[in-house]
Amino acid sequence: PVPAGPAVPASYPSSASTTLPRGYVNPSPSVGWYSPPPSKRSQGSGFAEPERAVLHRNRAACYLKLLPHSSAAIEADGRDVKALFRRSQALQKLGRLDQAVSDLQRCVSLEPKNKAFQEALRALGSSMHEKMKTMSCTDSKVEQMFQILLDPQEKDVDKKQKAAQNLIVLAREEAGAEKIFQSDGVRLLTQLLDTAKADLMLAALRTLVGLCSGHRSRSMAILTELGSSRLSAVLGVEHEQVSLAACNLLHVMFDSLKEGMQKDFRGKEDAVVLDSSKEQKVLIKDLLELLSLEGASAHGRDNALNLLIKVVPRKSPKDINNSMSLWVIDQGLKKILEVGSTVCGAPGSLPVTENSRMSASVLLSKLYDDLKCDAERENFHHLCEDYVRSWFEGQELAGKLRAIQTVSCLLQGPSEAGNRVLELEGIMDSILSLCASVHEAHQLVAVEALIHAADKAKRASFITANGVSLLKEIYKHSERDSIRIRALVGLCKLGSAGGTDFSMKQFAEGSTMKLAKQCRKWLCNETIDAGTRRWAVEGLAYLTFDADVKEEFVEDKAAMQAMFQLTKSEDRSVLYAVASTLVNCTNSYDHEEPDPQMLELAKYAKQHIPEQHPKDKPDFVKRRVRKLLTAGVVSALACVVKSENPALTNSCRELISRVFLALVAEAEDRGSVVAQGGGKALIPLSLEGTEVGQTKAAQALAKITITSNPEMAFPGERIYEVVRPLVSLLHLQRSGLENFEGLMALTNLAGISERLRQKILKERAVPMIEGYMFEEHELIRLAATECMCNMAMSKEVRASRPGACSPSAPHCTVSPRLACRCRSCSWTRAATA
Repeated sequence: PVPAGPAVPASYPSSASTTLPRGYVNPSPSVGWYSPPPSKRSQGSGFAEPERAVLHRNRAACYLKLLPHSSAAIEADGRDVKALFRRSQALQKLGRLDQAVSDLQRCVSLEPKNKAFQEALRALGSSMHEKMKTMSCTDSKVEQMFQILLDPQEKDVDKKQKAAQNLIVLAREEAGAEKIFQSDGVRLLTQLLDTAKADLMLAALRTLVGLCSGHRSRSMAILTELGSSRLSAVLGVEHEQVSLAACNLLHVMFDSLKEGMQKDFRGKEDAVVLDSSKEQKVLIKDLLELLSLEGASAHGRDNALNLLIKVVPRKSPKDINNSMSLWVIDQGLKKILEVGSTVCGAPGSLPVTENSRMSASVLLSKLYDDLKCDAERENFHHLCEDYVRSWFEGQELAGKLRAIQTVSCLLQGPSEAGNRVLELEGIMDSILSLCASVHEAHQLVAVEALIHAADKAKRASFITANGVSLLKEIYKHSERDSIRIRALVGLCKLGSAGGTDFSMKQFAEGSTMKLAKQCRKWLCNETIDAGTRRWAVEGLAYLTFDADVKEEFVEDKAAMQAMFQLTKSEDRSVLYAVASTLVNCTNSYDHEEPDPQMLELAKYAKQHIPEQHPKDKPDFVKRRVRKLLTAGVVSALACVVKSENPALTNSCRELISRVFLALVAEAEDRGSVVAQGGGKALIPLSLEGTEVGQTKAAQALAKITITSNPEMAFPGERIYEVVRPLVSLLHLQRSGLENFEGLMALTNLAGISERLRQKILKERAVPMIEGYMFEEHELIRLAATECMCNMAMSKEVRASRPGACSPSAPHCTVSPRLACRCRSCSWTRAATA
């Protein structure tokens, strides 16, 4: 059997625990006891704090489910002692001891001689006494913490740090959080926020996170007490850690408010809260106001954008309600464009970071993707066009620069809107004229816009005819590297307009290689800042369509290491360029072999036929993959996946999934991928992102599971996370190869332990496996039969099959591990044949 990690305790303490939480530190040295600070994993429990919270929440939900049925029975018959007793048990487990006592007293009054009721009432009375004792102890501790933190005469820094840490620890436990809330804690925490001292503000914000986590009514009360404007103001402070903590608090609040709206049944403490959509809109409105607020810090503006990216768009297209996105577009699209149009260094510009414009582009892209009909998209286009016109028409040069910067932001995000705006009269001419400006800032804005504008083939041909000579002049004669490298990327993009078609050459022979060499040179130059070196990777992302460039790049170990190192920089907008370069080097993009008859027909009709580069054949690709593995590509990609950043979009995730699938194509390379953390990185990629990206990641997981020991490739509890992606490969819309590899991988998992078989059963994979046992393709049929043989070791699987008999029956001719060959077993006909 698979080791399931540390043993689970027989029972967890209830939310009204009689002891202080683990990790509590006594702030007063005179008391004489000390406990270590909280860690990610609670001592003795075997579960991390978030995992324990989930377990408690799930168990509480089960008890909650009992309440409506018991209450209904009592309403039907007020003398039903069984229903009263069961409701008292459920209330007791939920910590509502006073209500549980009331039900038990009624049971005793109805059946005075029932010893079970009497003993339960005595035990419950003892529990209430202990709870009151604990609560009184917690009361004094909470008071003591606030006294230490708010005392201006207290000079002991270490003592204050311990008090702040204890307050945070108390807030993580339900009993402590409730006590802080009931002890006027919100007002005292507000005083800590008003001190404007970073350490006290951090303690207050982190404590408030504990109070709001998973509790809707408390979140509403805290939001009413603090006010959304105050929280937005804290989000916009200069101190980066405080701003991040405020962002985390607001995210927790949003989650708590949304979770409450989605539940069909709410507990008594949530019954007074009817609708929180108004509060959510107020919060979002303040976040949008913060984007255009001049006094807000650059980090606060970035955090506000990141928070809007997470909470506004729908989580899934299956959710038909996109009203929040429509409301944000109507109320705040211009404010988002204010950030995207900011020209760094210009007089009166908003404070922004290197990631601000990329975050704005991602938010605009998500809002645009959340629209459902042409009318909604047309409204989006009109708002963008009106904003660009407001800066471009009747404004001086500064206004034209803002308009062109807005075009760049839109082209990086919702490209359809960007292309519409680019077609406005005078925009393209202004971009070309500003490329020749003597001012560095003007050239930077214009050249970047020109690069982004060359995405469309028709526009690329226009720029090739009108802008290539201009870009060459900038590249040759400009004295600033920041401008030269952008001009170089523009040339790289235009030179790769033919894509992978070997017969279409935009520039003269050898020009592409010279451009790639210069890109690698700049990439390896550590004296240049990371923001400028990012453009070198952008150039390589376009040039690596050429197989000659791919071969030279994988031979340059220094360039590969520099690119991997760049993914760890603060400017995370480089991620997409890195992923695109790796997709090109591994040839992991989709390409279909043309039908020979169609080729002959195209030749006869004198149509252009794309040609493959000789160095893009499988042998060359295999060698490039090996060199990338040696250079440490898996570790770099694993670090990228682990980091949460708006730049890690669904499209970027899909590209990374494609690279991983190419890396595990050969069985001998899969061990190296797993050793460098590839197996762990593939699990989130297979669960989130585009459908194509999830499928590619799931197929890579299947290849690893087929040839490696799953218990070693996915140790501990991680092996159970692999089941769902593998089951997704069995859907009918997947290809035959994906079906086959999914079945083979599930076969290995099903042979490990009963717990894994139960997991496969819960994912409803058995009917799909059974269906593939009658597939026409022989290999798929054999793989499905073998998988069912291993699944048949589960009693539930055997019992669920109509007419199935036990494999250990006397008339079975095979061992219990193999499928039964009886003709009465409908699911073994393929094996019988």
